[in-house]
Amino acid sequence: MTLSEAILWPGTKACEKVGIDPEGEAGLLRWLVNTLVYLVVGLIFVWIVVV
Repeated sequence: MTLSEAILWPGTKACEKVGIDPEGEAGLLRWLVNTLVYLVVGLIFVWIVVV
């Protein structure tokens, strides 16, 4: 598994669970899921570090 595959893993798994090919037309869905996952992770990290 390469670094890019590891970073895109949450969105890829979400697309596979829904039954959509993440490499095809569902690229935006994978991007959306990854954005939401990493937004939550980043906000939690900032909250822990700042507060």
